[in-house]
Amino acid sequence: MKKEGVAVGIIGFGTVGAGAAKILLNQGDIIRKKAGFEIVLKKIADLDISRDRGVKIPRGILTTDVSTIIDDPGIDIVVELIGGIHPAKEFMLRSIKNKKHVVTANKALLATEGNEIFSEAERHGVKIGIEASVAGGIPIIKVLREGLVANNIIAVYGIINGTSNYILTKMTDEKVEFSDALKEAQMLGYAETDPTFDIEGIDSAHKLAIISSLAYGIPLSYNRVYREGITKITAQDIEFASELGYKIKLLAVAKVSQPPYPSKKGDTGSGEIEMKVHPTMIPNEYLISRVDGVFNAVYIEGDAVGSTLYYGRGAGDMPTGSAVVADIVDIGKGIVGHESEAINRPSLSAVSSPLTIKEMEEIESIYYFRFSAIDKPGVLSKISGILGNYNISIASVIQKGRRIGGSVPLVVLTHMVKKERDVINAIREIDNLPVVSDKTLFIRVEEGHA
Repeated sequence: MKKEGVAVGIIGFGTVGAGAAKILLNQGDIIRKKAGFEIVLKKIADLDISRDRGVKIPRGILTTDVSTIIDDPGIDIVVELIGGIHPAKEFMLRSIKNKKHVVTANKALLATEGNEIFSEAERHGVKIGIEASVAGGIPIIKVLREGLVANNIIAVYGIINGTSNYILTKMTDEKVEFSDALKEAQMLGYAETDPTFDIEGIDSAHKLAIISSLAYGIPLSYNRVYREGITKITAQDIEFASELGYKIKLLAVAKVSQPPYPSKKGDTGSGEIEMKVHPTMIPNEYLISRVDGVFNAVYIEGDAVGSTLYYGRGAGDMPTGSAVVADIVDIGKGIVGHESEAINRPSLSAVSSPLTIKEMEEIESIYYFRFSAIDKPGVLSKISGILGNYNISIASVIQKGRRIGGSVPLVVLTHMVKKERDVINAIREIDNLPVVSDKTLFIRVEEGHA
């Protein structure tokens, strides 16, 4: 028997929970006209139900008892928006066991515990909506699940953390150091008091694990994502990058090494994928290099569609709330019997792939090196000699601020290096030279995409 509407309970009444509630309550008529059915917000559970969130909630909806949502047979969809691993995981698993569909924005939980959660959802015959977990209001999950379903995905490049992007934009535009840009981001509310998840690339790595699983059919593999933050980037590096024609962004990258896909009918295909988050130098002329401030962007290259770019706000109450409601509508269509929606495809845990994850020391890249060298004759020849021994070819050199007898930055941009292992070994040897006064910083360079 078809249902006339869908009942929803929200667990977590923070920024995103308030945004989702505001959309459901204030834009119910629009949603009903577009979706073809009514969505009823039945309950909102939170530990604090007295603080004003800027949205008027009808009497009887707010509660401090999460069980009134999870155990209510009249609620069809549970929306988990408390964040973190525990007790969010337990709430989701209880809801799934009670045959309730779940919508979540919890990228940390999905990236680390998602294989178990999706497996349980499949076992109990319920759906998990995850659009809000990556890139806020940008419908990137739907793009991968539906819009690009006819494509083998060649590469994904994402600026998917607004805090880090704001900091790097501030450093670029105003030539300030990292610590000053971070303080301003915190003052404006773009960065948390403890910004570790953002500035160390953890948040981006969580999101990349989800994107990679959808794009390449691999299990959720957060622990295999290489991660490097932006704390070592200086205003000087940004200035040198600009002189070389690049911008520095915290980039999340998933891409395949050849041969990634079947070469003939009946061949299952093979290959490796790279999954990494790190500061990256991107040519100024690439569109993704122009994504500034708190905005996000995801570039996807498919073998049929070619290059595509998706841009928008990656966080905030209304953009992320919009993604939450989109998932509610998608799942709701199946509940009311309107149509078989794409969210009913096999869960992430059910897909498989011949691709394996490439070790970081095996990747191929162009590199930017900033050496701290004593300003004396013969230094460049010593450094270039070691680089040459490891098959690292120099494309260009910048040296400024001569101080005879003192340390000066020596910047080197390489040609393509076949193995990062050679870079690590060369830097280790160079840093032991008496003429090098500090540890060498290197930044990977992406060219040919975005």
